[in-house]
Formats: sequence, C-alpha cells, structure tokens
Amino acid sequence: MTGREFLELDSPQRRLILERFKRMEILQKMFNELPKADQNLCNHGKYFLAANSSLCGLAANNLFRSILHVRKALLVSAMPMAVIPFLSTAAVYEVFVHDPLFSGQLNCEVCAVIRGGLVGAVVGGFYPIFLAIPLNASLAARYMSTPLPGKENLLRYWLTTAQPVFRKMSLGILVQALTGLYLATKQHGIYMKMLLQMNTSRDPEELPE
Repeated sequence: MTGREFLELDSPQRRLILERFKRMEILQKMFNELPKADQNLCNHGKYFLAANSSLCGLAANNLFRSILHVRKALLVSAMPMAVIPFLSTAAVYEVFVHDPLFSGQLNCEVCAVIRGGLVGAVVGGFYPIFLAIPLNASLAARYMSTPLPGKENLLRYWLTTAQPVFRKMSLGILVQALTGLYLATKQHGIYMKMLLQMNTSRDPEELPE
C-alpha cells in the first residue's frame, strides 16, 4: 500500500483508523462519566495485583535464602524482589488486559478473563519465584553459604531446590490467578456497562458502527 493510497479520503484503511480513534474517544468519554468506584477499580486495580506479586517475591526470596543458608545482604536481595515483580505485573496487566479492553480491541469476556488469570498466575506468581533463583544463587556463591554443583548437575540441583519453594508458594500463585480473574471480570463488566451507555445514547452520532 502506497502512502498516497493511505491518505485518500475514501481509503478503507483510513476510514477504519478514523472509526477506531472515534470509538476510543467515545469510550474515554464514557469512562470519565463512570462512578468513581468503577474508575478507581479500572485505574488502580492492577496495583493490588502488583502488590501481591511483590509479596510473592519477598516470600520466595526468604524461602530460597533459608534453603541456601544465606544470612547476608538481606536488603540487597529484598529490594529487587519487591520492586521488579511489582513493576512487571502492573505493566503486563496494563498491556495485555486493561489497554486492549478499554480501547475496544478486547470484546470477548472469556478472553479477557483468561488473560487476567494468566497474568496473575504467570507474571504475578511464577515469575517472582524464578526471579529469586539466580539472585539467591549469586548470593550463595558470593558468600559461600552453600556448596553449589558444577554445570553438569546444575539443572537437577535447582529443580530439587525449587520444589519445596513451589509447594509452599502454590497458595500464593492460586491467589494471584484468582485475583487476576476477578479484576478482569470486574473490568470487563465495567466495559460492558460503557457499551450499554453508548448504545442507549441519545446522540446518534456517538453510536459506534
């Protein structure tokens, strides 16, 4: 497609883009008219999921420190395990659930709920555990708190070491998955409320095509 064709007034691509931007503007207008409770849930709900992710990171960090007998650098290991999962979970939820939903690109309720659950479980639950492994491995090697195996037995060693951590963190992972499901379900309900307001709008020009 050439640039000249794209800029033509009757170009289907141009009309599609203009309709999409118009729809996003209408959705934003409807969002601003929602009750404050709904707006807060949509704008700040991801931070609750992210805060739980930080707790999972701190818990996994403490479990690995205990298993590897690491007694030093508590603050050094705790800071990234609290901050990185928080930022990652909030960003991934924003990109894969919130933004597609409230831009009109994610209309399927099942898809939105599955995305929310996966973000909660994978990014908010499993990711902090995997993040704690290399961090505590480097601390154990630096302070020689636990003898570490050679490269040939490295995978087997960490699989064995991580098993009790995953068992103890299973409840946290489940809570994260359920929290992601809950947030996505509630936000999709709010999105459907916005669509209902659009369909019952008195101004026919604001009705989406």
